[in-house]
Amino acid sequence: MFPRLLVLLLAASLLVAVVARPSGGAGKPGVYVVKPTDTLWSIATKRYAGDPREGIWKLQRRNHLSGTILVPGQKLVLP
Repeated sequence: MFPRLLVLLLAASLLVAVVARPSGGAGKPGVYVVKPTDTLWSIATKRYAGDPREGIWKLQRRNHLSGTILVPGQKLVLP
């Protein structure tokens, strides 16, 4: 009985290992082109739910921004 159960569990785990694939995350990151009136706060408010400060932090880290100054036409990668 025990050997059959062991073989069945090994076969099931092998099947899961073959069928399961990495998802690749949430897809490709989007690119946002900054408009003349945009601020990090306004972009974070539109793009991220919840506290905009967390969205600002994500934008700054993803785009390697040291401050909050944006230039119209600048491309930001949206995390």
